[in-house]
Amino acid sequence: MSDLLDLYWTFAKIGCVTFGGGYAMLPILERELVDKRGWTTMDELRDYFSIGQCTPGIIALNVSTFIGEKRGKVPGALAATTGFLAGPIVIILIIAAFLTNFADLPLVQHAFAGIRVCVCVLIVQAVFRLWKGSVVDPFTLILYLLVFALNAFGSLLPVKLPAAVLVLISGAAGIAMYLRKGKAGDAK
Repeated sequence: MSDLLDLYWTFAKIGCVTFGGGYAMLPILERELVDKRGWTTMDELRDYFSIGQCTPGIIALNVSTFIGEKRGKVPGALAATTGFLAGPIVIILIIAAFLTNFADLPLVQHAFAGIRVCVCVLIVQAVFRLWKGSVVDPFTLILYLLVFALNAFGSLLPVKLPAAVLVLISGAAGIAMYLRKGKAGDAK
């Protein structure tokens, strides 16, 4: 029971201080779950982010569910997920109740502008961390550049490829490279 409470409170704290979505929370999760608690490794966390990006729902919520399941099976997943949701739901309800009264105030608008800058920095930091652990050889660099180009310049193509298609193509390319390396290793 104490493990479930620990999962709940850990993710409740993370949920309350996570701004800017899943990628912005990567540094917070790394510090809390990898460095401080040792509940997962950075490689596993990257994998959870990848899977969380490809599954329905919010990346950060999916990651909390995956880590909760790893620590405590279904009860752990429920504890981590509800913990992650509890704080933001309360905060959002309070903000929603008062935002319409204060949204037009210059002070509030400037605060939001500052928060947006901070979120951008957190996302860029997450991108660099993900890059470092993901683009590890010429194949992954080429795959990165190809997917980046297809996404960034997709509007110039006759048909823009949805993100889900890019993810599936990348996964298939990774499997093909693995199988190719396996066959090359068998030939030696």
